[in-house]
Amino acid sequence: MSTLDSMDAFLFSLSRAFCSPFAVFLQIQGCVICLLLALGWLMAAYVRNREVKRIKNSVKAGNSFAFLYQDMDELEHSRQAKLPRVSVIMPLKGFGEHNLHNWRSQITSLYGGPLEFLFVVESTEDPAYHAVSRLLSMYQDHVEAKVVVAGLATTCSQKIHNQLIGAEKIHKDTKYVLFLDDDVRLHPGTVGALTAEMEKNPEIFIQTGYPLDLPSGTLGSYCIYEYHMPCSMGFATGGRTFFLWGGCMMMHADDFRQDRYGVVSGLRDGGYSDDMTLASLAGAHKRLITSPPVAVFPHPLASDLSFGRYWNYLRKQTFVLESYISNVNWIMNKVLFAVHCYLSWGFVAPYVMAVIHITSALRIYIKGYHHLQDTTVASGGMSLVILLAICTFIELLSMWNLTRREVTLCNLLSPEAPRLSLAPYNWGLIFIAMLVDNFLYPISAFRSHFSQSINWSGIRYHLRNGKVFKIERRNDMVPAETDLGGKHLYGKKGAPQKASFLSSLGRNFAHWRQPKKFDV
Repeated sequence: MSTLDSMDAFLFSLSRAFCSPFAVFLQIQGCVICLLLALGWLMAAYVRNREVKRIKNSVKAGNSFAFLYQDMDELEHSRQAKLPRVSVIMPLKGFGEHNLHNWRSQITSLYGGPLEFLFVVESTEDPAYHAVSRLLSMYQDHVEAKVVVAGLATTCSQKIHNQLIGAEKIHKDTKYVLFLDDDVRLHPGTVGALTAEMEKNPEIFIQTGYPLDLPSGTLGSYCIYEYHMPCSMGFATGGRTFFLWGGCMMMHADDFRQDRYGVVSGLRDGGYSDDMTLASLAGAHKRLITSPPVAVFPHPLASDLSFGRYWNYLRKQTFVLESYISNVNWIMNKVLFAVHCYLSWGFVAPYVMAVIHITSALRIYIKGYHHLQDTTVASGGMSLVILLAICTFIELLSMWNLTRREVTLCNLLSPEAPRLSLAPYNWGLIFIAMLVDNFLYPISAFRSHFSQSINWSGIRYHLRNGKVFKIERRNDMVPAETDLGGKHLYGKKGAPQKASFLSSLGRNFAHWRQPKKFDV
């Protein structure tokens, strides 16, 4: 058979077009992107694995507390008594399935110095207020903690407002303040490890870390895991970094008391994103940001995380690039915007072309077009497909390797916690998530650019010249649940509350496993 029908003719013309020099360049570029990501994850895995080996070697040498300190002498009372006071500030919003476990991991830290916890809520109507109050009542004789009601934000995002109010309420002797998201699951030695680095190098402006997403099995959860993975290599440096994650930031308390480098005013006066604002200030004042190798935290995603909630999360992430504090910051954000959009679609395009090449080759084989010129084109196209498949396999293998190292590290750092495993990860869905996330990122980024407003947990923020200038609150804007944690946002006087929330709260407390030292 040698006569082409119209559909085959169109298909083969596309295949020929995708073998043009420019199309070949795009496909090779996609392969290069895959290999660069693989290299970055390989280097990040090396840093994490180096820490894994250090802990294991220390345990073999007789240090059973290697997950806390490299040197057992650090456990001596004389040294513990000299540790500085740390205040941990957690801005809360809503209550979900993983919050109790996360909060417990935070307040049961094995830091030996003075430690206080401030849980900051917008109002007593927030479901988090009653949940955390009940939690703290169970630990009132063991933990220095309190709930702070911050009130409504008027000049910045509600999260930043809660953080600043918390910073005002810290103990007068506090030397370091640690800001945590309420979905961060700490290790017993995290506070001590961060504090030790701050003590060793007073030039550190901020210490940070990064989450290890634990997908729940939905496509939306895998898209979020895939979105975070490229960023993870910037935090797995074992030292200096230019990246900052707002979920974990340790800073000098005096920086807030004295508004050094404009940290308070920069956040308070129109700040939308805490990490982007502080990272910009660090760059402007040439201050040091570091990320220790042990600062990787399990981040369980909601079991019912839908694709729609992933899209809302992506919108909030891309909207961050619309906020800035200076002209230099604006330029850097726009460059990042352009590069990220180009690389995202540059990553997806070769797979679209690969589908055409494969389909063309199958049509030639099935219909017997063996004597046509298109068979040569199809052969060249399939060579590009094979190259892309090899590079994709290398990329996924490197991603798997980094995730494996981080899972192992988290298990070593939290020996009392339930063991994490790679078994639940679905690598077929991860590959699909890579394509979906990179395809949607530019769409979300352009929408953020032209809208200049975003709904974040029921509050709509409007930006002007990179700063929040208008805040809207209406009941019809409040979602039933937050995006990642699936936290309930409705309070008693807000929107109608479902009975399932109260029953969920009861179940969480009933099944909540207490640490051994508090078991009765």
